[in-house]
Amino acid sequence: MKIRIARDELLTGLQRVQGIVEKRNTMPILSNILLETKQDGIELVATDLEIGVRGHYKADVQQAGSVSLSARKLYELLKEVADGEITLTTQENNWVQIQAGRSQFKIVGMAASEFPALPTIEREGRVAVPGSGFASLIRKTLFAVGDNDARYILNGLLITLHSSEKKVTMKLVGTDGHRLAVAESDLTQSAGTDLPKDIKAIIPRKAAQEMRRLLEEEEGEPLLGFTKNLVTFQKSGLFLTSRVMEGTYPNYQQVIPKESAKKAAIERTALESALRRVAVLSKDKTNAVKVILQNGSITLHTSSPDVGEATEDLPAQYRGESLTTGFNARYLLDALAVMDGDSVNLEISSPLSPCVLKSDGDPGFLCVVMPMKI
Repeated sequence: MKIRIARDELLTGLQRVQGIVEKRNTMPILSNILLETKQDGIELVATDLEIGVRGHYKADVQQAGSVSLSARKLYELLKEVADGEITLTTQENNWVQIQAGRSQFKIVGMAASEFPALPTIEREGRVAVPGSGFASLIRKTLFAVGDNDARYILNGLLITLHSSEKKVTMKLVGTDGHRLAVAESDLTQSAGTDLPKDIKAIIPRKAAQEMRRLLEEEEGEPLLGFTKNLVTFQKSGLFLTSRVMEGTYPNYQQVIPKESAKKAAIERTALESALRRVAVLSKDKTNAVKVILQNGSITLHTSSPDVGEATEDLPAQYRGESLTTGFNARYLLDALAVMDGDSVNLEISSPLSPCVLKSDGDPGFLCVVMPMKI
């Protein structure tokens, strides 16, 4: 194999796969990428056996071939090389020579035949979704997904699509058992797209993170497809596949209170800033903050014998009996950070009931945070 490729083109491809290549050295080949020549360029392939990505990049192919190289080493090397064209040439025993201006490097590679094959992507039954809208739904729910939670299914993001004659409604749900985030949006039904009426899949947190990263790179409509075992994502010459998670997602509807007795409206940025200040003096592990609702105000208080205490009062649109409860400040801050409206509505029934966060400026989103005893 021998190719000439712009340094920035190859660097872009390598950046996209850094989050996918396996960091643990259980199988050395999984820390590599596969470079395959095509008629008008090369393809970069990476996988951790759960998630795979294939991207096409322009290159001058002087000799066809393929090889597998360390994704991290090649990426770190190219970051230090000046802009210009790079020449990659395979040699005996899968060594690869890299020529970059006056610099020359040799990297130990592995045979392309050892690289795991990616699943075949089905072309049927895929739906085009607005890139910015899909990225927004992921952003508003991913923070609540479990991270290495012992309850395996909580490490995934639930995606549901409901199709009607003129539109498709997409809903994303994330929860780690302590908080729940739900975001939904209506998508325009693409002409000629024949989808089942309802689609439901649980995708790994890592797959959702990679989709969000690719969506934020540039504008464009990605294509989403679902099969029994796979979710596929295509955008601008990039193909991402991920195994769907097997299991039953918790009945999140049961967690959302139907009606809350006490409702307060507060300026979102003011509440966020106050929470950050007060949380500085909270206990590191619990981030516990006491929340006191009174007529016309909300008071935040925290106290730690080892650190100190903090109190802050904020004006709030609230009328009713005073209520004192407690929450993990980080959970509240995570929810406030992804909301779009200028004000936030807190809905609580009692000191030990969950708090529902909503915003009039963000009608498709809600977050439920479980209380803490303080």
